[in-house]
Amino acid sequence: MAAKFNMNPLKNPMPTQDPTVRNGNFDEVALGYTAEMAIDEAKRCIGCKNRPCVAACPVNIKIPEFIAKVAEGDFEGAYQIIAEDSSLPAVCGRVCPQETQCEGKCTRGIKAGCEAVGIGRLERFVADWHNANCTVQPVPAPLNGHKVAVVGSGPAGLTCAGDLAKMGYEVTVFEALHVAGGVLVYGIPEFRLPKAIVQKEVDNLKALGVKVETNMVIGRVITIEELKEEYGFDAVFIGSGAGLPKFMNIPGESLKGVYSANEFLTRSNLMKAYRADSHTPIQHGKCVAVVGGGNVAMDAARTAKRLGAEVHIVYRRGEEELPARREEIEHAKEEGIIFDLLTNPTRILPTETTDPRDPAYGWVNGIECIRMELGEPDESGRRSPKEIAGSEFVIPVDCVIMSLGTSPNPLLKATTPGLETLRRGEIAVDEVGKTSIEGVYCGGDAATGAATVIKAMGAGKVAAKAIDEYIKTSKATK
Repeated sequence: MAAKFNMNPLKNPMPTQDPTVRNGNFDEVALGYTAEMAIDEAKRCIGCKNRPCVAACPVNIKIPEFIAKVAEGDFEGAYQIIAEDSSLPAVCGRVCPQETQCEGKCTRGIKAGCEAVGIGRLERFVADWHNANCTVQPVPAPLNGHKVAVVGSGPAGLTCAGDLAKMGYEVTVFEALHVAGGVLVYGIPEFRLPKAIVQKEVDNLKALGVKVETNMVIGRVITIEELKEEYGFDAVFIGSGAGLPKFMNIPGESLKGVYSANEFLTRSNLMKAYRADSHTPIQHGKCVAVVGGGNVAMDAARTAKRLGAEVHIVYRRGEEELPARREEIEHAKEEGIIFDLLTNPTRILPTETTDPRDPAYGWVNGIECIRMELGEPDESGRRSPKEIAGSEFVIPVDCVIMSLGTSPNPLLKATTPGLETLRRGEIAVDEVGKTSIEGVYCGGDAATGAATVIKAMGAGKVAAKAIDEYIKTSKATK
């Protein structure tokens, strides 16, 4: 009789492309579990009664239940459990920071020398199995006679749209760019999240009756007020993300060859998704510095590596403080990314030519940095970096990518009278996403600043429920 539980302290390794091979392509790095591996990994879950993993999931997926189905080999049953709470399981299984959320609270991972159950890997396997094997299309819910507009087709917008469609609302998603998916398409590289996966999730929503209008810049083509007053939408959800990049404001940031990570990744993703020729809309640097240490910085660095560059990650703290996922850091190291830690840029250097007619005029030629050291711990135990006097040095680069975070685009604030925002431009909301304007809700990065995909999804779910209650209440009082 087979053992009920697998007590191996380590999770099943994720098969991946060899680093020397994947550096030359944009194919997905992680190859996914086989059915046998998934069942074996699922048996590591002990189904503990207090379910800390569920509480740590921003959308509260019923994790022990879906894993139990995987352990039984009932992969479609597992998918249906996940789908009760998540509209984007194939996406979340790939890009969520499980190690700080569900897996970070897993009972199996508490004991020294033990690893948490591979919840994200199992979610990815289940979603991929469903997409490959299930041909049954979702059935749209009967319409209830009410319309909701969703601004932005990123994770918050898609989640809100999906939940509202299941409630019977006629939902239209307005996307500013020409492909639905938001940051999932434009901001995350193909090797980490294939575009076909995102498109499949979008198609699933369309099968529920969700309409998607692309090339619609809300605030320019149509205003929020017009969506309500002229187009008859009973409510509006804003999930437009945070696409305004931050810079260091150091000398040289206006030189040619300096990008925000947003621009670099958007251009390279468009190139890989829609262009096969060599006339690419992005500079192919020979030596690139990426300033920052988060997931976006890793994405930019690994993309530049695949475009043929030597790549340096420049980060002012140490390795333990790197905010990126551990898996992304390890993949970057395997691929030959150079980590210049405890290092902070002070200025970006131009080429030496002063002749504007010279093609090299005005381009990046290096980045000057200073060494840092960690100071004494503060009350919270955090050690802030401080400069080491006289330790300046230059990294010779021809391209610099700034990955320092983002804030919401100010367009909606500028074109929507009465819409209150916070100091950094985030749209002010209450605990359910309600804004200062009647019938207008907001969630995700537009309300919080740059965060994770799953947190944006959680905000979309909360707002969808609040919108439903708002419309029902409004209808009852009319």
